[in-house]
Amino acid sequence: MAISRYLESRKNIAGSACGLAGLVLTFTGVAGPYWPVVVAGLYGAGALVAPPERPALPDLPDPSAQLDQVRADFEEVRAYLSDIDLSVTAAARLRELTELLSALLDRAWSTELLAHDPESVHALSRIVRRDLPEAVDSFARTRWWTRMTPGTESPELHLEQQLSLLRKDAEHLAAGLRDAEARRQETHTRYLEERSDR
Repeated sequence: MAISRYLESRKNIAGSACGLAGLVLTFTGVAGPYWPVVVAGLYGAGALVAPPERPALPDLPDPSAQLDQVRADFEEVRAYLSDIDLSVTAAARLRELTELLSALLDRAWSTELLAHDPESVHALSRIVRRDLPEAVDSFARTRWWTRMTPGTESPELHLEQQLSLLRKDAEHLAAGLRDAEARRQETHTRYLEERSDR
């Protein structure tokens, strides 16, 4: 394995090319009786001068594969959220957020837009995988303790505020995607106008 890898390496190829040049010098009579030293020296010089091997790029999933995983995770989160008992206001805010996330994760249009924007995929993944489950889970755990200590701040208020902030994040993400699509359309219009002016 290591021998075949070296035989295909840049160092061996460059050394072999220089060694062949040494053989040409030998056959033309330039190297004389020292031809083995000339050929070996040129091979060694070529191997030293050759650029080092580049390591292979890691095989990372493309953004569309990442989006498929985020979609699957979102379905799990939605199933989890359906079991949580919320106040009317918190339930309304949660419904607005999940509808917006569903629209962002819709296969019909989001895959193409998000596939070219890894930052948006990361932001969406963070909301679905960490922020939303954490907000609802901390509400569910805190609510139990507040029943035992009346007069403390309501966990429903915190959850409503957190859901509002997450919705703003999702709206900001949607606005960025909408702006990117608008810029793409404007660029195509300018291209068509310039082409027709020629």
